[in-house]
Amino acid sequence: MTTAAKDMNPWRRSIADYTDRRVLLILPLGFASGLPLLLTFSTLSAWFATAGVSRAAIGAFALVGTPYAFKFLWSPLIDRLPPPIPLGRRRGWGITIQLALIAATLALGSCQPKFDLALMGALALLVAFLSASQDVVIDAYRVEILTPEQQGPGAAMIQTGYRIAMLVSGAGALIVAARYGWFAAYATMAALLSVGMLVFIFGPEPTTPPQAAHTATGGWDSIRDWLAAAVTGPFADFMRRPRWPAIVLFIIGYKLGEAMAGVMAMPLYISLGYSLNEIAAVSKLVGFFATVVGALVGGVVTSKLGVMRALILCGLLQSAGNLFYVLQAVGGHRLDYLALCVAAENLTGAMAGTALVAYLSGLCSPAFTATQYALLSSLAAVGRTMVASSGGVLADQLGWAPFFILTTVATIPALVLLIWIARRDARPLPGSRNTTFG
Repeated sequence: MTTAAKDMNPWRRSIADYTDRRVLLILPLGFASGLPLLLTFSTLSAWFATAGVSRAAIGAFALVGTPYAFKFLWSPLIDRLPPPIPLGRRRGWGITIQLALIAATLALGSCQPKFDLALMGALALLVAFLSASQDVVIDAYRVEILTPEQQGPGAAMIQTGYRIAMLVSGAGALIVAARYGWFAAYATMAALLSVGMLVFIFGPEPTTPPQAAHTATGGWDSIRDWLAAAVTGPFADFMRRPRWPAIVLFIIGYKLGEAMAGVMAMPLYISLGYSLNEIAAVSKLVGFFATVVGALVGGVVTSKLGVMRALILCGLLQSAGNLFYVLQAVGGHRLDYLALCVAAENLTGAMAGTALVAYLSGLCSPAFTATQYALLSSLAAVGRTMVASSGGVLADQLGWAPFFILTTVATIPALVLLIWIARRDARPLPGSRNTTFG
C-alpha cells in the first residue's frame, strides 16, 4: 500500500479501493458468475409453475445445482491443464467455458416443459456444470489479481455483480418471457454472458500461481508429483487448519435457510396470483437497489467489524428476512408485501453473501487458490442443492407459512457453531482485521 493511501482515513481508503481498475474488473465477472444460477433455479421454477409442473417436481429440480457442490472435484484440471484457447491459464479457460455455457443456455431455452422435461433436466445439469466450472476460473482470477488489501472490496464487487445478474436473470427474464416467450428470455440471458467474456479477452492474465509449476521428472514420479500438488495438496493443507470440520459444517449451513426459501419463492408468488410482469416490475425497482446497497454495506460491515462479527450480524439479518415470506403468504396478493419480500431477500442476502465471500477468500492458502476456493464454495452450495431440493415436498406438507418459518430458523445452528469457532480460535484468519471476539 502506498504512503498516500496509508495517510487516508479508513472511509476514503475504502472508496479509493473501489475505484481501482482491477477491482472494477470484478464487477462484470460477478455478473457473468451470477447470471446462469437462476436460469436453473427460480426462473426455471417460474417457467415450470406457469406450465403446470407439480411442486414436488419443481423442488426436485434443485438437484440440477449439484455441480456447484462438487466443482472442487474437477477444479484441479482447470487449474493445471492448458486451456483449448491459448490466452493464458485463467483467461483461456474462462473464454472456453463461457462459449460452451452460451450454447447450453440456448439449448435449454428451446425446450418445452410439457414434452421435454427429462431433456430439460439434462440440459439444466449441463448449464449448472459449466456455470460451476466458470466460477472456478472467476474466483481464482479474482483472488490472484487483487492484493490482500483489495480482497474485501473485491468480495463486495463480486457480490454486487452476482446479485445484479440474479435480478437480470430473474426479473429481466420474466419480463422478456411475459412479452416474447421463454426461448427469447433464455436467448437474451445467453447473449448477456458475453459481458464476462470481454473481461477475459481484454483484462490482464494473473501471474502463474505457485501450484502451477511443473516438475522435471517423468513417468510415475511426475504423475505422483502432479497429484500431490494439484489434488491432494489443497485438501491436506486445509485439513491442517484447527477446527476444520466445524468450519465445513458452518459453511454448509450458513446459506441453508435462504436457499430453502429461494427455491419456493416463485411458486409462492405465482400461487398467490401475481403475474410475471408484477413480479418482474417489483424485483426490478426494489430488488436492484436493495442488492447494490446490501453488497456494499456488507463490504463496509466486514471491513469495520471483522469477518466473524460481520458473518453473525449478516446471518441473523438474512434469517430474519425470511419472515417477510410469512407475511406475504398470510397477506395474500398485495404489491406492498411483495416489495417488502423482494427488498428483504436482496438486501440481507447480499450482505450475508459479501461477508461469506470475504471469509472463504481468507481461508485459502496462496499456493492452492483455485482448488481450495472451489472446495469451500462447493460446500456453501451443498445446502442450496441437496437440502433445498426437498423444499417443494416440505411446502406441500407444512403449508406456506410454517414452511417459511422453518427456513427462518434453519440457519441458527450454523451461527451458533460460528460463535463457538470464533471463541475457540485465537488466531485471526488471513485476510481479515479481526475474526475473534476477544
